Amino acid sequence: MEVSSNGSNGSSSSSSIKPLANPFVNSKLLSSFRASLQKRPPPDPSSTEGSPKPNIFATLWRPNLTNTDDFIPLYSDCIAKACSRTQEYLLFKDPEDKFHPTPEVLTQIFLMTYIGQSLSLNMTDHFNCTVMTPEQRILLGADWVWAVLERPTKNPRIQIAVRVLHLPDREGIAEDYPPEGRTESLQMAQQESSNKTVCERMVDFCASIGKDCYALFLFLGRKNDTGKIYGVLSNNFQAAVGKVDKIDRDLIENFFKGSRYLHTPTGMLQTITTKKDEEPLTVLIKFN
Repeated sequence: MEVSSNGSNGSSSSSSIKPLANPFVNSKLLSSFRASLQKRPPPDPSSTEGSPKPNIFATLWRPNLTNTDDFIPLYSDCIAKACSRTQEYLLFKDPEDKFHPTPEVLTQIFLMTYIGQSLSLNMTDHFNCTVMTPEQRILLGADWVWAVLERPTKNPRIQIAVRVLHLPDREGIAEDYPPEGRTESLQMAQQESSNKTVCERMVDFCASIGKDCYALFLFLGRKNDTGKIYGVLSNNFQAAVGKVDKIDRDLIENFFKGSRYLHTPTGMLQTITTKKDEEPLTVLIKFN
């Protein structure tokens, strides 16, 4: 689903990304999806079905963005809300040891909190969020894609494909799609992508779009800091293909070893929106 300026998270214009009943109907699925990410028409302003309802007090102040970078502090505010809410669950200790949120639940808490706040701040004309379908998550490796939009066309200028990575002990709590819940298209997606790690799939996806598409691996906790949220963002992960055995969580977490500086979410966006075209870039981020 696409979160657009009208607040729609499931209803947008006819050529927007929509859930596919069977993504394997033709062999051009991935190329057509990438093309739709690279150029999308403006959303239908009359569509409101399925929109999250912002808090009534949040609607009293809806900023009017005029400068192309005005969305950056609003993005930072959305991230702060999402991180704070998610951290409550990361740090919660159930006295009876019965409550163990699954990776899928933690991902949705972060994502839905972010989306709700972004809609209330009226920033999605400038910076939007496209949430992947289950099949797309498996095939492309991304949970969602953020995009900096050009004005007035609203075509993506910069894209950030995001994959949430969880602590290894959480990954084993429950499968995202238990066998009884797998549709035929999900089973086919899993078979199609079984020869690569989820990280490798997202690296391939971003590389197929170009240097203005970044892969962001979002760590909900690291091995030595389980309650914090970190990220590794790069448009150059493809350079590792063929040089390492595999691209996975352990390899990406190694980027933090010896690092002396971590960007803020604001610093991350400022860096990628001001860098030269086609320039390789890798950024380490501490989100909270």
